Amino acid sequence: MQLPIYQADAFTSRLFGGNPAALVPLEQWLADDLLQAVAAENNLSETAFTVPGSGGYELRWFTPAAEVPLCGHATLATAHLLWTELGNEAAEIQFFTKSGTLIARRDGDEITLDFPVQPVRPMPLAPAFTDAVGVAPTHAYAELAEGGKLLLEFAEASQVADLQPDFSAVASLPYQGVVCTAPGNGFQCDFVSRFFAPNVGIDEDPVTGSAHTLLAPYWAAKLDQPHLQARQISARGGEMICEVRGQRVLMRGTAVTYLRGHISL
Repeated sequence: MQLPIYQADAFTSRLFGGNPAALVPLEQWLADDLLQAVAAENNLSETAFTVPGSGGYELRWFTPAAEVPLCGHATLATAHLLWTELGNEAAEIQFFTKSGTLIARRDGDEITLDFPVQPVRPMPLAPAFTDAVGVAPTHAYAELAEGGKLLLEFAEASQVADLQPDFSAVASLPYQGVVCTAPGNGFQCDFVSRFFAPNVGIDEDPVTGSAHTLLAPYWAAKLDQPHLQARQISARGGEMICEVRGQRVLMRGTAVTYLRGHISL
């Protein structure tokens, strides 16, 4: 059996920037262990799989180690590839996922993702947080969903840029991953972030759309503005425009195609 595979860099306008993601379009679902094996072989932060559905596509995402309930950059890459490589001509694509219906809209080269807000609750600052990332945060929050992401705020963007996490300590925390953020002073944006998720096979994710479903409403409330310029300051780097509309987060960015090929199974 041969399956088509595509790869694109998301939340960037240049090749080798942003966050790479693979797309394997399917006619019907394969066994979960096979999907996981393909994702592990690709060894990207996410491999997306689609199956055509009524009015859109069923969409799932796998890291090299686990299936995840929400992924922004792989959704943006998938929409980009459906439009540029796979003949979809609609201005809007609906994706049916474990996190509900997600929408991608195109405007020229730009793509806007329409995702649900992920609310957070305050957490007491714990020594384990400082042990994990090496610097004491000023505030801590956790997703309401059990086992979701931990959000740590720091006083300065330079602290986030210089973090050298202990990934074993990060993985020992009872969260899917740790989002580290600070005001964007010095980076020409409203806020910066980095995302660490070794317990799902990703030490550091280059650009994380799902993290911005927490970050955008958090900073929109803190800065009292619904429109935000965001930068994820990983080694590859990435950027997006965010807008909070009620219980939805709009994330706007671009993607660049890197690879077209086939998988032999």
